[in-house]
Amino acid sequence: MDYLEFIARVTSHIPDKGQVMIRYYGLYSNAHRGKIRKAGADPSYPLITEDGPAYVPAKGWAEMIRKVYEVDPLLCPTCGGRMKIISFIEDHKVIDRIIRHLELSFEAERPPPPRVVQQDLLMAAEGNTEFF
Repeated sequence: MDYLEFIARVTSHIPDKGQVMIRYYGLYSNAHRGKIRKAGADPSYPLITEDGPAYVPAKGWAEMIRKVYEVDPLLCPTCGGRMKIISFIEDHKVIDRIIRHLELSFEAERPPPPRVVQQDLLMAAEGNTEFF
């Protein structure tokens, strides 16, 4: 290694002005020391384990639908009773067979407008220079 390469390697470790090179995590972090100070604990004997907030499980999908759409998905449309989930069907062949048996259709009543019409409408809108 020649002297120029050595100087280049050494100077690469010099930080830019204002750059932070040392970061503190865990017991050495400012946040942890602040918590100890607020709690009034002795900083010379820091707590290694902290009691965090209790685990709160996420709300289920049914409750989220009920909250957002204000409709209970587990309410029976026939009798009004509460339904319960027995199982989930994950096999695509079984799902397709059920859809065919129930004669469900996921096709639109009419097709979307062609792209050319959409482009013409956009060009007409851009040509209108009147603003509110």
